[in-house]
Amino acid sequence: MKKIKGLMMFLLLSATIFSAPIKVGLILAMGGLGDKSFNDSAYAGLLKAKKDFDIEVKYVEPNTWMEDGFFLEEYSQNGFDLIIATSYTAQDAMEDISSKFPDTKYAIVDTRAKEGANIASLVFDEAEGSFLVGAVAAKMSKTGKIGFIGAVDIPLINRFRNGYEQGAKYINPNISVVTTYVGGDAPFSDPLKGKEHAFSLANQNVDVIYHASGNTGIGILEGVKEKGIYGIGVDCDQDDIVKGQVLTSMLKNVNNAIYKIIEDTVNGKFEGKVYNFGLKEDGVGTTDFKYTRDIVGEENIALVQKLKEDIINGKIKVNE
Repeated sequence: MKKIKGLMMFLLLSATIFSAPIKVGLILAMGGLGDKSFNDSAYAGLLKAKKDFDIEVKYVEPNTWMEDGFFLEEYSQNGFDLIIATSYTAQDAMEDISSKFPDTKYAIVDTRAKEGANIASLVFDEAEGSFLVGAVAAKMSKTGKIGFIGAVDIPLINRFRNGYEQGAKYINPNISVVTTYVGGDAPFSDPLKGKEHAFSLANQNVDVIYHASGNTGIGILEGVKEKGIYGIGVDCDQDDIVKGQVLTSMLKNVNNAIYKIIEDTVNGKFEGKVYNFGLKEDGVGTTDFKYTRDIVGEENIALVQKLKEDIINGKIKVNE
């Protein structure tokens, strides 16, 4: 009997020691790494999970949205346990491929995929975070005209715009919000075009510009610098791109969402559901005004904190 128990213990220990690590594949959005924004944040979450959970990871940077399906299929066929797509453009391909690999887990950022036991949707309340930076813009504007530059005119990008406008008008109902979209073949990775749009808004007397445009935003903030106006970054902390002129950044903590879904997978808690990340869940927020604290002022920074609390407590309702 003792020999049998000893053998069973040996087998259990062997299985633990020699079991293969969980494999996680990440498919980034167009624009790739180096955007100091959405993709860099997602990648940071993957690296932190790799360090904390000793998992095997791989990432790819598609050149076009049509490659999403190719990489999803490749990861699935090669036995990855969790496959994460950070772009809404992968939704159709993921819904199709996930049905062919029911034992593989999938997650997609920024869109609600059809319900399924092996697909998790990681969605953010961009409007809540954008409300806060809209309030900052209204407080800092001297012309009464602020701007928003989006990559493309789609519901996802307009959640940023809508929250921004609501926050600004909460502070100043008469403020004007001028909106423009980059468009074209590479709306998320065209800094030159972004700079042109920033110039265009500045020439219309806009003195604060908020963007939601990935790597294109680097050009937008460069335009802000040259025009001597204020900018507001997005997704990651972009405050240091133009120190003293980027008032704050609307943090969209994609890294936290990526880490969370990997953690749940590692711990056997993955669920095929919608994971929501708003202010309450630390999914969105602002930076700590490291370079602009004296410019924005402690009173306005305290106001941002109060607005955040009121949104979390339901006193202020932000519509997408």
